[in-house]
Amino acid sequence: MRIPWTKRAGLGALNALVLLGLLFPLLWMLTASLKSQIQILNPDNLFRFTPTFKNYVSVFQDYDYAKYIANSFVVGASSTLFALALGLPAAYAIAKFKMQAASIAILVAKILPGISYLVPWYVLYNEIGLIDSYPGLIMSHMVIGLPFIMWIMIPFFESFPREVEESSWIDGSSKVRTFYQMVLPISLPGIITSSLLAFIFSWNNFMFSFILAGERTKTLPIAIYNFLGGTSIDWGGLMAAACIITLPVIVIAVLAQKYVVSGLSAGAVKG
Repeated sequence: MRIPWTKRAGLGALNALVLLGLLFPLLWMLTASLKSQIQILNPDNLFRFTPTFKNYVSVFQDYDYAKYIANSFVVGASSTLFALALGLPAAYAIAKFKMQAASIAILVAKILPGISYLVPWYVLYNEIGLIDSYPGLIMSHMVIGLPFIMWIMIPFFESFPREVEESSWIDGSSKVRTFYQMVLPISLPGIITSSLLAFIFSWNNFMFSFILAGERTKTLPIAIYNFLGGTSIDWGGLMAAACIITLPVIVIAVLAQKYVVSGLSAGAVKG
């Protein structure tokens, strides 16, 4: 059935408006990061300005953002790797042994507000000396990544053919060896999807780092506060820092889009 051109034009205009509304804040952030403070505060210079990279230079020279980038990467990558190490075998056990109660517990942990963990964490970490430490931040970020990874991977393992596993066991392979050498490689799209999303959630996390991190382990979202002064705001540096935070997420989304889409769709359909 051929769609009338008027309807196609209306849908195209609607999509353009939605896309413009979504992209305009990013465009304004990018252009503001290339302006001086005076140009940012002047509405007449919205798109007419001479680009400058002084804000990016200031971010790294005056605010030491290289350290904060390293902190965010260490915490995000470590929490994701440890969550994978614990979450993949746990998700496989839940899927194969039909542990519905454990599955519901994971769902509850996934939807429970993260702020509910902060008070007991702070008291415990303060007693054992984990405030402003990498192990403390990594464990707190695993609370986000671990349930998310398990929730995505359980449908993957439930849809894995039982006959394939049984044939491997008949050939003399142990269940552990079958899991690591056969099940995990086939489930790679789901593993990539869950690990990338868990890393992004950790990279963007503000609340846990705000309470549990200090000057030594401060991550990028917390470091943005350096641009907020008591009497003024360094808008150029703030926007440059925001672009730096956003860039890895955009790159991951673009490069891994195929794996994320295939991973989520494959895990949603049982074969």
